[in-house]
Amino acid sequence: MRAEDDGEFDPVDPDVDLHVPAQRTELDLHPGLVLGAIAVGGVVGSEARYGLTVAFPDGAGLPWTTLWINVVGCLLMGVLMVAVHRRGARTPLLRPFAGVGVLGGFTTFSAYTVGVQRLLAGGAPQPALVYLVLTPALAIVAVVVGTRLGRIALRGRTEVPA
Repeated sequence: MRAEDDGEFDPVDPDVDLHVPAQRTELDLHPGLVLGAIAVGGVVGSEARYGLTVAFPDGAGLPWTTLWINVVGCLLMGVLMVAVHRRGARTPLLRPFAGVGVLGGFTTFSAYTVGVQRLLAGGAPQPALVYLVLTPALAIVAVVVGTRLGRIALRGRTEVPA
């Protein structure tokens, strides 16, 4: 992906890229430490999501709370991936804790599919279609916006060589 603001390239990074030395350092950590970071992060993210769904229940219409949880989680994932790319080996537990753990526990695309199914079963095919299309579309836009915000926030910071 090309950053328009500074002309650099940031890789799309679904997980550890074994060709990037800074990312391979995560594999040097003890597996229990990585799993612990993921577990603690997952508790934090899941509890945050649960709190929001209790405070703002979805109700009978579109599952707005679930939609916005997923959109905000994707926005934060965009910011996080820029931070992970820029900080690299200096923070080897950042990706497992914040990405897999916190944001993995916070976002809930399984509830998204249940929401579509619930709308269809309730005889609301048009809202189901809107929700079916709107959630991934907004999620993609949120990742792009988050990536750009991350680049702006971290502009001028030293990058880890790839």
